[in-house]
Amino acid sequence: IPGYGDSPPVEMALTSQGRGAFLDRVLQELGMQRPVLISPSMSGRFALPFLLAHGDRLAGFVPIAPVGTKDYTAEHYRGVQTPTLILYGDRDTGLAPQALQNLQHLPKHRVAVLSGAGHACYLDKPEDFHRALLGFLRQLK
Repeated sequence: IPGYGDSPPVEMALTSQGRGAFLDRVLQELGMQRPVLISPSMSGRFALPFLLAHGDRLAGFVPIAPVGTKDYTAEHYRGVQTPTLILYGDRDTGLAPQALQNLQHLPKHRVAVLSGAGHACYLDKPEDFHRALLGFLRQLK
C-alpha cells in the first residue's frame, strides 16, 4: 500500500477516488481481467473505492476486516453486484464487527468466520482461511 511501511507516498492516493483510480491502474498494468480482489485491513482504503466504482470488473471480492467500510452508506453497497466473501476471525473484535455491519449490505455476499483467529486470520488459521477462500473461488463463474 503506497505510503505505508517503507513505500513512498503516491499523490493520487490522498483521496478515496484517487486510491480507487490507483488500484485500477495497477490492475490494468498487470493486464488482469476480472480478478478476485482480496482486501485485508488497510487495503480497504484502495479496494472499497475500486469496488464501488468498478465492481463489475471483478469476478469476486474478499474483504478481510478492511478499514474504511463506514465511509460508505448501505445504498452504496446495495448497488454492487460483485460476488463477495466477507471473511474474518472471531477474535477480531475491533474491525471485523464494523466491517460486517457495513459490508452485509452487499447483495451477493456470504460470510465465513474463522474460529480462534484474530485480525490477521489468514496468518492465525491459514488452512481454514485457504479452505474458505478456495470454496468461494470454486463457486465463481
